[in-house]
Amino acid sequence: MVNYTLNTLNAPAAKGEESDVNRVGDMPLSRSEYLDLKDVVQYIGVTDSFKDVLATFPTDEGTPAGFRRICRLERDGVLRVDLVRDISYDKNGQLRPTRLLFSADSADPYEVEPISPFLANLTCNPGIIYDLFINNPKVNVGGRFKNRDEVMEEIGRILGPGCDISVELNNPFEEDFSKLLEEAEKFREMLSPYRVVIKVPHTGAVSPENVHQLLEGDKRLDRGYTDVQTAQALRGHQLALKLTEKGFRINFTLMFEPFQTQLALQARPYFINTFVRHRLVQSQAIQQHINAFDATGQVKHLESLRAFMLANDYYSPAQADTDPRQVLEFGREILKYRHFDDDQGRDGLDGMRHNLRVLKNCNMPDTRLIVCSMEGPHNYPDIDKLLCEPEFMDMHHKVVITAPPDYLARFTSTNQVTSYQRRFMNAVQGNS
Repeated sequence: MVNYTLNTLNAPAAKGEESDVNRVGDMPLSRSEYLDLKDVVQYIGVTDSFKDVLATFPTDEGTPAGFRRICRLERDGVLRVDLVRDISYDKNGQLRPTRLLFSADSADPYEVEPISPFLANLTCNPGIIYDLFINNPKVNVGGRFKNRDEVMEEIGRILGPGCDISVELNNPFEEDFSKLLEEAEKFREMLSPYRVVIKVPHTGAVSPENVHQLLEGDKRLDRGYTDVQTAQALRGHQLALKLTEKGFRINFTLMFEPFQTQLALQARPYFINTFVRHRLVQSQAIQQHINAFDATGQVKHLESLRAFMLANDYYSPAQADTDPRQVLEFGREILKYRHFDDDQGRDGLDGMRHNLRVLKNCNMPDTRLIVCSMEGPHNYPDIDKLLCEPEFMDMHHKVVITAPPDYLARFTSTNQVTSYQRRFMNAVQGNS
């Protein structure tokens, strides 16, 4: 087998670009590419965007992580190497070990640092930044980090160029788009256009006019989640599309049901999401209430189900007296849609299966699915098994698994690791 590279073309570097061309001389070419180019290429150079990437992420040699190397042949016979943002790639244009990528849900620099070499994305929202880190003295030791900007700058430093950083705007209900754009621009300047991804949430029944209800009194919205006006329900979609048109990549978040996906894709997001944990836990609770009613016929179980649905925003306060039989019917409809009684959904992953099928047939080859919100001993192993199902073996490059670093870390260990380490370490000490 013969290996071909740019150096094999034996073409000189474009004047003044010698040092840049030396960085990519080992770039592989297929035999057919070599044969097509060997009598055509007069010089090898790099693009302006190549130079910009190196200026943004200086490195002593090669090219930084997070970029795919491609070639563009110009009419004058100059073959120019370009760097295209692609988190599937490590430094020097080498693919990451697996097509499946990993992400972290964290704004804690101390937690992120040990897992940083293995991440392709980090995602955070105001709750993660403020509640779980800045305002938590147990992790923000000594109050070192005072605000969101300080946290994001430190995380950007730790993660380096190969990792996207998805950060959510403080107030998606701000009606002045110029203010939202200014905030997004600030993150683009801080993290670079190559790394920043703006998280935009679904807004549903929440609007600029009623969002204050979530902050006052009982913090309940006075309307049901299906009681929406077109403009407010599509507010997140419009914001995502506007920011996309301004050159931002978008992480379109708060996707809890599969029926949200096709409309979300119309906003051309870079990431879409499948939330696993809360939906699965709620399905289990709904089924428990229904099973209790089916076993006893006692209406108190349906009343408990109604209270559960009220607490979790399936019902608004105005629906607090919904007839128990209607509650039962609604609960059964939810479980049926979620395939909670069959192999498609009893593991809580029907939404993930659905979204992978949608992505397989959409017209946006770079859009990926973030699988998020996991907990307990089964979520990650079930996802791992799903990705080995024949139907989804060709979709690994579309998936980013994200969780708090300590949740991902727990799946590096098994009981046998402890058993064998006991044996090995005692052998070293001569006590085997």
